[in-house]
Amino acid sequence: MKIKRIVSMLAFATLFAATIPAWGVSKEIVQLQTQVQALQDQMTHLQQSVDESLGVIKSLMNHNTDSINKVSTAIANLQTALQNQQNASGTHVDQISGQIQALNDSLDELKARMAKVSKQLDDLQSAQQNITAQQTQQQQQAQAPPPDVLYNNGLRDYNAAKYDLATQEFSDYVKFYPTTDLAGNAYFYLADMEYRQGNYQQAIQNYDQVLQNFPTGNKAPSAELKKGFAQIELGQKDDGVATLRHVIQRYPRANEALLAKERLQKLGVSTSSRRRSD
Repeated sequence: MKIKRIVSMLAFATLFAATIPAWGVSKEIVQLQTQVQALQDQMTHLQQSVDESLGVIKSLMNHNTDSINKVSTAIANLQTALQNQQNASGTHVDQISGQIQALNDSLDELKARMAKVSKQLDDLQSAQQNITAQQTQQQQQAQAPPPDVLYNNGLRDYNAAKYDLATQEFSDYVKFYPTTDLAGNAYFYLADMEYRQGNYQQAIQNYDQVLQNFPTGNKAPSAELKKGFAQIELGQKDDGVATLRHVIQRYPRANEALLAKERLQKLGVSTSSRRRSD
């Protein structure tokens, strides 16, 4: 606005000076011309100032533009580098994950092979132990007396109440000849000697050997009867009563059934289980 005002005044003064005749030049005209000249000088100086300011502003704008472009370029480069790093990191993580999975698969396969080898080793050791046991048993049998001699010696000492010798002989018999028919008798005599000595729990175990392994042997009725007696002696009354009732039911005509009934009568219980009426 100031520049426009100065320009207007300068134009007016110039026009006014031009309309005055040369002969009419006076002191006022000279002063006016001087002021016009001063205004022109001010105009020139102001224009120079404006030009300089514009140059400075333009320079600053160019500098700021360059700075902004540089910053933008730096940010873009940084984003690109960061993206590349993330992509590289993702690829690296995927590679590591794949390697770990491969290692896990190899470990599982190795464990399976180890388990297979361990089982084969166990089977081999078991077979070796069986062979060793068979060889030992064969050697012992070769060194042991014949079965009939060993059994008769045990029965002779049992009847003579030489229980220590009889126990050793019958134990050797079931050890060396566990599958013969007389092995059931040997177990019965072992149990009977334990029963007589008050070792009722051990007696029951040997009676069970007779009942489980030789259920049709000639000592099965006596073994079950004496088992019931041993249970009662141990305070297992209900089990003993059930065992004696089973003797009566299974061997009704045997002497063992009569002995079972007598014992049950002494206990004051029925010789047969009865169902309660509804």
